[in-house]
Amino acid sequence: MTTKHNLGSIAIVGGGISGVCLGIALLQRGIKVEIFEQAVTFGEIGAGVAFNPAAVRAMKKCSEDVFQAFDKVATVNGWPEKKTTWFDWVDGYNDTEIAKEQWHFTLSNEIGANGVHRAHFLDNLVKAVPEGVTHFNKHLDTIIEHDNGKLTLRFHDGVTHEADAVIGCDGIKSKVRAWMMGPDSPCTQPTYTHKYAYRGLIPMDKARKELGDDLGQNAKMHMGQDGHVLTFPVDKGRTMNVVAFKVDPGEWPSATRLTLPTTKEDAKRDFKDFGVTVNRIIDLLEPNLDRWAIFDTGKHPMPYYNKGKVVVLGDAGHATSPHHGSGAGMCIEDAAIMAELLADPRVEEHGDKGFKAAFEAYSKQRLERTQWLVQSSARSGNLYEWRPEPEGRGRDLKGIENECRERCDKIWNGDLTEYIAEAKELLGQALSSREKL
Repeated sequence: MTTKHNLGSIAIVGGGISGVCLGIALLQRGIKVEIFEQAVTFGEIGAGVAFNPAAVRAMKKCSEDVFQAFDKVATVNGWPEKKTTWFDWVDGYNDTEIAKEQWHFTLSNEIGANGVHRAHFLDNLVKAVPEGVTHFNKHLDTIIEHDNGKLTLRFHDGVTHEADAVIGCDGIKSKVRAWMMGPDSPCTQPTYTHKYAYRGLIPMDKARKELGDDLGQNAKMHMGQDGHVLTFPVDKGRTMNVVAFKVDPGEWPSATRLTLPTTKEDAKRDFKDFGVTVNRIIDLLEPNLDRWAIFDTGKHPMPYYNKGKVVVLGDAGHATSPHHGSGAGMCIEDAAIMAELLADPRVEEHGDKGFKAAFEAYSKQRLERTQWLVQSSARSGNLYEWRPEPEGRGRDLKGIENECRERCDKIWNGDLTEYIAEAKELLGQALSSREKL
């Protein structure tokens, strides 16, 4: 039986993967929440995303419903002998025959790549969110703190909502982060990493016919100079996901949009110096594409994730580039730890002080690992793209392999049980310090 808690009202701002996972995790611990999403319906932008072993352990800790939503759409590599392969690293720059790229190394873990389509994953997740929990078309303008401890969320449509605590899961452009840090803080705005990506999906039948079974059905990292292309199966093997990254020395041309329409011809120009396999992959994409700016919060990281009874979680606190394939997984780690903290009976016992202590403990526990991910992801992208020192390692392939292996192991081997125990210890310390005031 679910234990009922009387924590007061919790508002989650943002209905993407992190907000919904957190909402489910809290609801199934008997904690009442409401989710406020600025879109008119649930939806995730982007196509494929992969989840590592630590992320899957976090899903199970959040809720069996979260794990089942993932398991229904997760796609492993097509060949049984590559079930545990995360990616094969190949030379996408110098090959002269399709699907004959030189193999350099492989990274594997106990579950492999586990690619999912973001929208399909979210579609399954929301089935576990009861009717009436989520409020759509709610674009946050500001948060108002009152002397009685209550918080008022004011939305762009004029609607207000009173809550006892606010958790910002509103992504890289987080309004909650902006409220916490102030409009002029360098932490408020994410920074262009001088890379962008073309994303596309290719029907698997077409991919296998044109590229061969191995390349179509199994995850590959096609390395090259100042760019790289990753491919992996999604949609239970019916589709090949393609993401083609390119270094951009200029500035992103839009101040408001992170995606801009473009064409396959632009992608072909960007990758004209790559080998025949990468160029054939691009040929198979649709004529009209989107170009995605890669922004992160690495240049000006937040010094803390909490302010009173307001906290940020996931990309709202530590938006990362996608080069580790671990940004969404880290958000789910966040959700699992936050849910365990708020379900601790000491939080309910201490009322407002309990919320503040829980959010402080969360911030202290998550800060190092999550911000390390942002920096490590940026570094990894440079390794795949043969960037020279000090950004990368040039074409030192053995050095690239060793560094990639070390960095991935740190993510995959994350011990959620240890993180939760540490967070609860920090909760006790935070409560003790408040009792002395």
